Amino acid sequence: MEHVTIDGINLSLANPVELSLKWVGQGELLKQLLAAWMVIDERDIPFNPRLIGKPGVGKTTLAYAAAHSLNRPVYLFQATMDTRPEDLIVTPVIGPDGKIQYAASSLVSAMVAGGILILDEGNRMSEKAWASLAPLLDDRRYVESIITGLRIPAHRDFRIVVTMNEDASTFEVPEYIHSRLQPQIYIDFPEADEEMMILKENLPFAAASILRYVVDFLQRAHAADELYSVRDGINIARYALKMMAATEKEPKALLPLAVERILGEEALRYL
Repeated sequence: MEHVTIDGINLSLANPVELSLKWVGQGELLKQLLAAWMVIDERDIPFNPRLIGKPGVGKTTLAYAAAHSLNRPVYLFQATMDTRPEDLIVTPVIGPDGKIQYAASSLVSAMVAGGILILDEGNRMSEKAWASLAPLLDDRRYVESIITGLRIPAHRDFRIVVTMNEDASTFEVPEYIHSRLQPQIYIDFPEADEEMMILKENLPFAAASILRYVVDFLQRAHAADELYSVRDGINIARYALKMMAATEKEPKALLPLAVERILGEEALRYL
């Protein structure tokens, strides 16, 4: 674990993440995100983009793929309804010697290391948590730790992207934060050929006929404005393949069972 000392306070930094995620299709969205992070003049500052879409459309995958393409360390912070300001910045912990130590969050670790922070499902956080990030998201680019009394500036290479789900189980993001999280990049369900590419990427060992069956199911569900995502399709195909190996039955008989087990009986109407 790496350590850094800021104004006499020693912080232990979180480690970056290595994920086996690859963005497939919709290359224009990747370009839009990378453009938001660009700095075109020494007086310029990067944007703090947010990726918005239904659960399972690949927001985190897109964010990671863009960050990874820049060869920067990538950090991930999973926001929840219980996220506190200190969770986002610095948390006191008991060290092996029984003394208080200070652990930097993945966000602060990315700020110090000049990495890229993916703040996942940001609109699950309360306004109090968001308020602690306000100075980071404008041209001040710092956070303040109440626990340590530190003001921590962001490295010039630091970038952040926030993913947000379009569902009801979220807080309203304060307007002063909305204005700081720009641009807004919307991710919709992929077209049929893109869904097939994504399924092939994630399930290269699956027969094309099985993947086509799943894509047709997903496209009918999208047309009916259902929330079933390509992530659900991957799970359906994967479960059907496992059942094939376990029972030696034909996939045609097992795919409807997989749909029911993954999404429920009401999903069968789209087969």
